[in-house]
Amino acid sequence: MSIRPVKSIVSAQPTMEGAGVHLHRAFGFGNTSETDPFLLFDDFRNDVPRQYQAGFPWHPHRGIETITYVLTGNVEHADSLGNRGLLGSGDVQWMTAGSGILHHEMPMGDPQGRMHGFQLWANLPSSLKMTAPRYQDVKSKDIVEITDDDGTIVRVISGEFWGKRGPVDGIAADPSYLDVSVPAGVKKSLPVDAYRSTFAYIFEGSGTFRHASANIGVLTERTAGDDDDLVRDMSGNRSLILFDTGDEVVVRAGENGIRFLLVSGAPIKEPVAWHGPIVMNTQAELQTAMRELREGTFIK
Repeated sequence: MSIRPVKSIVSAQPTMEGAGVHLHRAFGFGNTSETDPFLLFDDFRNDVPRQYQAGFPWHPHRGIETITYVLTGNVEHADSLGNRGLLGSGDVQWMTAGSGILHHEMPMGDPQGRMHGFQLWANLPSSLKMTAPRYQDVKSKDIVEITDDDGTIVRVISGEFWGKRGPVDGIAADPSYLDVSVPAGVKKSLPVDAYRSTFAYIFEGSGTFRHASANIGVLTERTAGDDDDLVRDMSGNRSLILFDTGDEVVVRAGENGIRFLLVSGAPIKEPVAWHGPIVMNTQAELQTAMRELREGTFIK
């Protein structure tokens, strides 16, 4: 097995989207080469209802897939196909926008006003940009959860891991999307496909990720009695870890344990023409989409 070294550590930055939803963005609307096929990742976590309840009113998507994972609270959604639903704690929605869809998403907190979830955008290859839209709503009880002997817990949302397969399927990027919890002080090796773009997003606790070389410009440490070179995650919470190539990720949990998303997908390696929620391959395709949106012919 070859360990994936850490390429970079990025802190998610506060921003606003929709009708004034306060959230933190780990990546998006920039260079997509390092995260291909993924375009954007948002952490919408807030305990102040007025900072999220205005939500994301009706807006279009084309050429992408959106993955919404709710940890706390609820998200009400509706779309131009007539679908309506409610995502609760632990639920997942995978939306393939394809040729075009209009939808809205309205976050609602739990009884204490807390709201927490994530949204990831995955690009569609040119051959599927204009595919028919569809939704997959997956309830928390249907998501496979594996507990290892050392107490590590992995929820398998999509892809295959430790012999189990997640309930979300038929996704163009064929991604692996895992919710990983490692107990305090435990060192864990997690297999990943060597040919896929891979990132981890820490949202609880802290930990260290093994690195092949200590010289990457961030704080490093050598653990007593351990020959591994480790890269310390400086902040833990809301940190995005981008990995280089290799077929396993090695993490050691801090004193309070660590919980993170581990996501990987096959790069598409195609041109990206991007305007807001519409992602195509060329500027001409993007202009066509915007014209159809103005003329009312966007929905196919």
